[in-house]
This record gives sequence, structure tokens and C-alpha cells, in this order.
Amino acid sequence: MFGYGARLLLSPPTEMPPAAAPKYVTVLNESEIAMTARDAAAHAGDAASLSVADMTLEQLHDDVTALARAYNRTSPTEVYIRAKGLLETARSALDRTQVPRQRTEAYLSAGQSAALLSAISFDLGSLPSAVSLSRTAALYGKVIEHGPLQAYAHGALAFLAFWSGRPSESIRHVSTARAFGGLGDTALTRLAVIEGRAYGHLGNRIAAEKAVRTALQQSTGKRDDLHDDIGGEFAFPDDRVAMSNATTYLLLGNANGAEEAAERALRLLGAKAESERPLLTSTQASVDLARARLLRGELDGVQAALDPAFSVPAEWRGAGTLERLAAVRVGLCDPHFSDSVEARTLGERIEEYSIAATAHRLGAGTPLAIES
Repeated sequence: MFGYGARLLLSPPTEMPPAAAPKYVTVLNESEIAMTARDAAAHAGDAASLSVADMTLEQLHDDVTALARAYNRTSPTEVYIRAKGLLETARSALDRTQVPRQRTEAYLSAGQSAALLSAISFDLGSLPSAVSLSRTAALYGKVIEHGPLQAYAHGALAFLAFWSGRPSESIRHVSTARAFGGLGDTALTRLAVIEGRAYGHLGNRIAAEKAVRTALQQSTGKRDDLHDDIGGEFAFPDDRVAMSNATTYLLLGNANGAEEAAERALRLLGAKAESERPLLTSTQASVDLARARLLRGELDGVQAALDPAFSVPAEWRGAGTLERLAAVRVGLCDPHFSDSVEARTLGERIEEYSIAATAHRLGAGTPLAIES
């Protein structure tokens, strides 16, 4: 044993150590080797079981992409249900896999689903939920260090911040979003538009107009895999830029600039096939056009601009539309229109329209962010 005989091992200790034992080589038996092999195989089997089929993640990615691209042509209620299901599927995949590549893909899909849920929660009038879901999307993006997803989420938080009456916080979110890597022109255009709105709420005309110009001139040719490759709700096409800039001009009290931008948005939208035309964007552009005309006291033009909006079904009357209409309603109460039967009738029609809206029933108030 240990290279020594039994007699020496069992004898009393000596003052001097015994001569060095011959080199000892441990003898392994077959059962010990077999046990090691079984333990290794069991561990590998457990690790292999903590994975999902690649096709499952591919389908999840395809479903998120399809929903993002169909967002503006799908009823808000259906978008919410589908996006919620996609988020649950992504979370389930994260619970079932420990494969780094698969976890990255699942986190990305989870973040994208959360971002879509945030957007639809806002449209449905649930501002606190929209904020929470945007933060969730930002955190998922942080886990996998995905710049475009984090930028999109912080851009949404910037938008929601000025909607909550905190435009200075909105500027900070935009600054944070711009710092992420891998952003293409679409992402930077979107952030410039949001920044312009925030400065509009702050009454900073110079900074707001600079942001508007930046949004219109962004053209480095860069793309990213969220805003450009997936696109849809993550994109920010020219019609949406024009519509958003119209709102910025309204915040600055620039009726001419607002009317020009709103009309450009409607022209761009009108050039699209009806099945490809985002109803939320076109409705908001129509209301912005009405607001611009109202600033000039053109009541007939207000009515004509609002006609398309009044035909929108209740479930498509999002919070952004209700906000804009609330601003029109306030404008119609101006003493200049006190004797106008048309203004009174139009105001009552706006109230009835807003009360019937799904977003109103779900708790959206009328914060009049456009008046901040």
C-alpha cells in the first residue's frame, strides 16, 4: 500500500524516515473508469436537454417580424394578444435552454416582443404599462448588448416621458439612446424626431427646429437589424417623420410649418396602396392638419381635415389621436369661435368620438401633452 509493505506500515515509527518508496502508480479498475464515463455522459445529457430546437427560435423570430410589419394593419387588440403570446414563448425558451447562442436569440425576441407590447399599450391608453414594457425591452437588450434594441426602447421611454409631462427627461433618454452602437439612419432619424418633440414641449424653438432638420437630413447609408431589416413598427418612414414633425411645429405655434408637414405626410400616405397605409399615422396627420388650420381660424378647413379621422373605428382611435383631438377641442373653445354653431357642433362630435374610443375606455386620460 502506497508503495510500502504491510510490515513496515504496521511497525512502530522510526526516528529516521524509511527509504523512499518506489514510484507508485495508482491502479484503476474498469468499474471506476466506467463510472467516470457514466457521470460525464449524464452531465452532457442534462446539458443537452437544456436546449430548444433551432426551428422553434427561427419561427419565433419570423413571428415577431411578421407582427412588427403588420402592426399598422392589425387591430390593436389582436396586436396585444399576439405580442403577449410571443413574449411568453420567448420566456419559455429562455427557461428551457442554456445554449449561449439560443439564449441570445431568445432574449432578442423577448425584447422585441416587449417593445411591441409597449407600443400597443400606449395606443390602447395604458401609459404606465407602456413605460414598464419599454424598460423591460431595454433590459433584455442590455443582457445581450444589442444596441438597436436598447436605442429603440430608450427612444420609446423618451417619447413616453414627454407624454407624462417630463420633456427634460425625454432629452436625456434620447442622449442615452444615441450612445448605443450599431445604429442605422432610421434609428437616428427616429431619435431626432423624438428629440424635436421634446424640445417643442420645452418651448426651445431653435433646438426643436435643428432636430427637425437633422431628422430630414440623416443619410449615412447605415442600416441595423431592427429598425431597417425587420422594420414595420420598428421603422420610421418619411410619412411618419412628416407627421411627427407637424406635431413639433404645432408645439411651437408654427401653423404654416405644421400644415406643410401634415400635408406632406398625407401625400406620402396617399401614394401607398390602401392595404399598406398605416391607419394610426394617417389619422394623426389628419388631426394635426386640422389643428394647424385651427391656429389660423379656418374653421371650414378644420372640418374637412377631420372628416377622415371621424370614420376611424373605435378600436383604432389610439391615445395619440385622442391627444390631438383634445387639443382641437380646446382650440374650438377659443372666444373667437364663441358664436359659431359649427364650432360647437364640431366640439360635441369630438367628445362623442373620444368617449367611444377603446383607448378612452381602457383608462387613457386627455393629458393634452400637445399643450404642455
